[in-house]
Amino acid sequence: MKSDHEILKIQANLKTKGVKYCVGAYVDIHGVPKGKFAPIDHFLHFAHGSELYTGYALDGLGQSPNDDEISSVPDLDAITILPWRPEVAWMPADNAFHGQPYEINTRVALKKVLADAASMGFGFNLGIECEVFVVKLDEQGRLRIPNPDDDLKKSCYDVKRFMDRFAWLDKMASTINALGWDLYSFDHEDANSQFEFDFKYADALTMCDRFIFFRMMAKHYAAEEGLLATFMPKPFPDKTGNGAHFNMSLSDLKTGKNIFACDPKDDPRGLGLTPVAYSFIAGILRHGRSICAAFAPTVNSYKRLVRRGLMSYYSWAPVFNSFGTNNRTNSVRVPMGGGRCESRNADSACNPYLAATLALAAGLEGIREKLDPGSPQEDNLYELSEAELTARGISYLPRNLEEAVEAFAADPFIEKVLGAELRKEFITYKTEEWRTYHQQVSQWEIDQYARLF
Repeated sequence: MKSDHEILKIQANLKTKGVKYCVGAYVDIHGVPKGKFAPIDHFLHFAHGSELYTGYALDGLGQSPNDDEISSVPDLDAITILPWRPEVAWMPADNAFHGQPYEINTRVALKKVLADAASMGFGFNLGIECEVFVVKLDEQGRLRIPNPDDDLKKSCYDVKRFMDRFAWLDKMASTINALGWDLYSFDHEDANSQFEFDFKYADALTMCDRFIFFRMMAKHYAAEEGLLATFMPKPFPDKTGNGAHFNMSLSDLKTGKNIFACDPKDDPRGLGLTPVAYSFIAGILRHGRSICAAFAPTVNSYKRLVRRGLMSYYSWAPVFNSFGTNNRTNSVRVPMGGGRCESRNADSACNPYLAATLALAAGLEGIREKLDPGSPQEDNLYELSEAELTARGISYLPRNLEEAVEAFAADPFIEKVLGAELRKEFITYKTEEWRTYHQQVSQWEIDQYARLF
């Protein structure tokens, strides 16, 4: 915690920039930001966690109506003045309870595992590829592509359709760079009216904070145009979905050197990875089925994790708990050049703090136990037979949310990392999400059965 003198200095600096209000935004179990707004004149108390919350009013914070309130403690090293509303200063925040970090908070959980990594001499670098659809809601509440000309069957990298949405894209890109995130690429993605933004990796806590902010920012700028930026993993059954691929590596805390990177000539597998990197990957694969629930946390997520679905070509999404070369049919891919691994089952609806916590913890377990992930898969796994998959020891990722939560609940590793209460909260909310979904009657069922018999 900063001293009062340092806090008052920050307050004075924010006032000179026209800030009138501040918010310490923590997230619920879904990764949705929550918080109270405090006038800048109360910044000193705000910084010390003065804002109190009834946790029972929120999803996944583990409280009952009779419990004492939790507080939010803003991260004063991560202040962002909202570019579209400069009167407001945004800070990611942790929850606290009776003056101590609140264990049923996913950002707190990530910080604990980061401390564990630091005790081993490791920093955790993370890059998240941000994919998003920009759509319109019609009067019946259905999602529509707002640009009628964006109708190509394969619209990936299309320049014309990119330029058609230039006003929104320019706002996003300009803001990302103004925030210092170092945008290096953005494009029209594979589906109609889908876009991807790639900015430089950062330490995992910073990247997760940025991902939460990115989702809010994308929605705001889309709303300015009467549109909806949706991070739903699979908005359309016949189009690709929204991934949020996690690109991960470990660094040496003393030197900053990438511990995963080596010359491909020095790697017997030729991927440009060190033995530590392979053990990290092996840890993720050991718990691949159980941590999938954090990477892909919604009912809709598993409509993305399919070979093809209602599309005329492959979905690009992983369905196997496997790793390989620059091969997008694996759940863990090693991009060309090595030095990192990419978990591809992460989607844009994930709570990044929760997903990063479990991915890092699994990787560290792999390193401690010197696990080996085996040989990388280089083939198009979508086309292998069941017998061929079995012979290679390749298992499937969960095929729906129920299966994912069951795997999550069955793995003792989850409770070891998250603690009993946070584990319980996730299971409770996601089990109920599956139950309520599964008891709905969809339009497909009506069309299929109402007049059939």
